[in-house]
Amino acid sequence: MSKAVKLADIAKQLGVSTVTVSKALSGQKGVSDEMRGRIRQLAQEMGYVKTVQEKPKEQKSYTIGIAAAERYLGGSSSFYLHLYQEISQRAMRKNCFALLEVISFEDEHGLNMPKMVSEGKVDAVIIMGTFVNEYVEFLRKNICLPLILLDTVANGEKSDCVVANNMMGAYRMTNYLFELGHSKIGFVGTRLATMSIDDRYFGYLKSLMQHGISLREDWMIDDRDRGTGLSFYDRHYRLPPKEDMPTAFFCNNDIAAMVMIRRLTENGFCVPDDISVVGFDNFINETFPKIGITTYAINTKEMARRCIHILLHKLENPEYSTGVYMIDGKFIERESAGRIGPPVPFI
Repeated sequence: MSKAVKLADIAKQLGVSTVTVSKALSGQKGVSDEMRGRIRQLAQEMGYVKTVQEKPKEQKSYTIGIAAAERYLGGSSSFYLHLYQEISQRAMRKNCFALLEVISFEDEHGLNMPKMVSEGKVDAVIIMGTFVNEYVEFLRKNICLPLILLDTVANGEKSDCVVANNMMGAYRMTNYLFELGHSKIGFVGTRLATMSIDDRYFGYLKSLMQHGISLREDWMIDDRDRGTGLSFYDRHYRLPPKEDMPTAFFCNNDIAAMVMIRRLTENGFCVPDDISVVGFDNFINETFPKIGITTYAINTKEMARRCIHILLHKLENPEYSTGVYMIDGKFIERESAGRIGPPVPFI
C-alpha cells in the first residue's frame, strides 16, 4: 500500500513552505497564480488526497438567548446589564449572537414562555439571576434547548449552573472586619429574596460562628422587598437605634453598601471613622459615595467565558453536563472600613 502524500511532500518537491502549499490548495490569498497552478498540478500527479484533519473546520454560529427579570435591570447601574455585556462580547468572539429578553413581573408569575423561545429565535438559553422558583422550574421543564443557569441555582434539582463563590466571598469579607477589630457586625440584605443573598448571609454567619459571636436579628437590615425584589429608600435600610449600633456592616452588594453609607451619613455617622461598611460584587456606577468601597470582586469575565463555553459544548452534545461551576473572586481593600482594635481571634 502506497504511503499517503502529505503537504510537506509537495512543498519539498517545489522548494516552498507547507503553508504556501496549504493556501494554494484551499484557495486562500497569498500565492501567485503561477505557483498555485504548479502546486495543484503536482498534487494531482502525486495523488494527493486532502485528509479530514487538513479540512478546515466550519465554525458554527448560534443565537444565545438570555432571560433576566425586569426588576434587576433598572437603570444604568444594573449588575446584570454589565454581566449581559460581558456575555455578548464573549459570544461574538465565538461567532455567536447574544439576545437579551427582559421578563416582566407579570410574565414571570404568569409562567409565560420567553418570546425568544416560543418564536424560535434562539438556539440555547441562559437564565440569568433569580426568578421565582415556579418560573425557573417551568422554564427548565418546557424549554427543549440547551440551558444553563447563571448567578443562580435550581432548588434541589440537578442543573448546569455558573455562579460566583458567594458564601466563601462573604466569609472572607466578614473575617476582614474581625481582623480590623470589629465584633459588632450587622448584615445588609433581605434574606430569602435571592439565592445569592442567602449564600452571602451564610458566609457572614459562618464567620460569626467561628469567632464565637451570636447573631443579632436586630442588626439584619433589609435592602429590598422579598416578593418583588424592588428596593425603596423610605421603606428599607432601616437603622438600629443609635445607642445600639454595630461598628460595621457587611452589605450583600456594593449598591446596598452605597445606600447604607448614604443612610449612615444622613444620620450623623462618619464612614469609616464611626462605622465601617464593606460590600460585594465590585460593581457600582454612581457618583455617591465619594469614598471607595472595600469589596469582593466577582469575576464577571470568567463567568461569561465559562457560561458560553458550556453552552457551546451542550449544543454539540446534548448529553454534556457540568453541574454547578463555582468561580472565585478577589478581595479589594479601599477606604470604607477602618481598624478599631486588635484582631478578634477565632475560637
